[in-house]
Amino acid sequence: MKTLHKLGALAILVLLLAAPPLLKNYGVYLFTTWLIFIIATMGLNLTVGYAGQKSLGHAAFFGIGAYTVAILLQHGVSFWIGLPSAMVLCFVIGVLLGFPALRVQAIYLAFATLGFNTAVWLVMRNEEWLTGGTFGINGITRPSLFGYSLDGALPYYYFVLAVALILAGLLWGLLRSPWGKAFTALRDNPIRAESLGINIQRYTLLAFAIGAVYAGVAGALFGSLVQFIEPAPFTVGASIMMYLMVVVGGPGYFFGPVLGSAVGVLLPEWLRFAQAWYLFVFGALVVLLMLWLPDGLLSIPDRLKARRQAREASAARAASAAAAEQAAKKGQ
Repeated sequence: MKTLHKLGALAILVLLLAAPPLLKNYGVYLFTTWLIFIIATMGLNLTVGYAGQKSLGHAAFFGIGAYTVAILLQHGVSFWIGLPSAMVLCFVIGVLLGFPALRVQAIYLAFATLGFNTAVWLVMRNEEWLTGGTFGINGITRPSLFGYSLDGALPYYYFVLAVALILAGLLWGLLRSPWGKAFTALRDNPIRAESLGINIQRYTLLAFAIGAVYAGVAGALFGSLVQFIEPAPFTVGASIMMYLMVVVGGPGYFFGPVLGSAVGVLLPEWLRFAQAWYLFVFGALVVLLMLWLPDGLLSIPDRLKARRQAREASAARAASAAAAEQAAKKGQ
């Protein structure tokens, strides 16, 4: 990891550890939401940024994780059984969703995942016997850990932070393993990756499945945070917002979800001073950002480095041309 990245990661970790005790409950809630979307977009970044697949159905897995845990809690099942159950369910459905990616790519795959999100959302809204429909499910309890209640805002925040750090560590290890190299090879050139012996079918399915698991964990944590769920947070619009978070932060950058989720979760709150105009201001800022930095915020150091190298190369060529011209004059 580059020194700049290490310093940035350390600064963010200090902020996440030290800031919440100084905030009121709503501030702690926002930080917890930020962490939950970091977890969700870490999975989407694997699918989109590292494996190069186009997915607009991530909010569906977010909702599946939330509803799975909520429904099991309604029937007296512990959160600690509900969470792995949601992970397994998301993994299986993620594998199934990955099959269209074996046949269609680019915009066609995006539309396929968008249709999947719409279908899941319709089930959440219409199957009242299972999901409560538009009335939702309330009374979702927060878990206890080793007999210690996580009902308070700060205890639950630090629990979510611990989960986020564990999942980030697992993803970091995955990306540094041969699997991670296979994912990036699949993104860069599937034909070349297959010629090198990489099973592109297997890794495509795994990219969707692992990304879905991260979204499922985030959804389960979200349900316990708000203690009430209904279909609205899991629409196609939510999937597009998650995709936007990945793109704004920097697809294929490990810390991209951290910055992208901050833009999606915290920036709108900071813009509320604009009152009725804050959504317009937010949208305009995102559009300008994408025009200026199409590869995301974390591409800024790389762009600066590329410009510096281009200037140095240009100066070297000019010096070489000047030396050649002087040599030619001497030869005359």
